[in-house]
Amino acid sequence: MTATGTPTTIASPRSPRRPAARRSNFELYSWLFMRLSGLLLIVLVLGHLTIMLFLDDGVQRINFAFVAGRWASPFWQFWDLTMLWLAGLHGANGLRTVIDDYARKDATRFWLKMLLTASMVLIIGLGTFVLFTFDPNIGN
Repeated sequence: MTATGTPTTIASPRSPRRPAARRSNFELYSWLFMRLSGLLLIVLVLGHLTIMLFLDDGVQRINFAFVAGRWASPFWQFWDLTMLWLAGLHGANGLRTVIDDYARKDATRFWLKMLLTASMVLIIGLGTFVLFTFDPNIGN
């Protein structure tokens, strides 16, 4: 009460509620992808290295005929394609995080991410093209 006898009102201590901002879960899915793809890459790469380096004669047997015989099988095509795609996307996602952390200006961040995207599309696309169009009879 005030000295005149009128009740005092206290303003609400909180500001008015705003509608919740729409947030995506992209960073959560990106973080999860890094962990899962990393685990799968460990299996794929260790399997690849074991077959290529340690079994039979080691690196001495790796030549055009070996690759042609390997890529004649859909299993090995799928193995190598999965390794290519996961390694490319895993690396690009990690570099995207580095760009977000260290690029100070929004314009710099934007152009670095565009360069990263273009290079990853080119590398993954070219690798996929080579894997699917490989001709083992090129010398005949």
